[in-house]
Amino acid sequence: MSGLHDMELVAVIAVVTALLRFLPFLIFGGSRQMPESIRYLSGVLPYAVMGMLVVYCLRNVNLFSGSHGIPELLACLAVVGLHIWKRNTLLSIAVGTVFYMVMVQTIY
Repeated sequence: MSGLHDMELVAVIAVVTALLRFLPFLIFGGSRQMPESIRYLSGVLPYAVMGMLVVYCLRNVNLFSGSHGIPELLACLAVVGLHIWKRNTLLSIAVGTVFYMVMVQTIY
């Protein structure tokens, strides 16, 4: 009984995700002009989301105990430096995450 319920839940999630992905094309597709507010949000929201993620990830760093935030600082510097160099968000985040995990597991 539980397996069927799980399958229904996955189906609903898949349909809602697909709908959310296709909805902008249905609303703004073709020859309609996109509203200025939507264009503005498409320019600023990615940066706002990244800022929120940085705050969320660093919220529990204690500078006065443990590793004193050194691995977090070095990982952030690696992400920023790699992004400035390569301009590839996915690469920057992936390398920064691996770098952080290696430091935490081996050094700190």
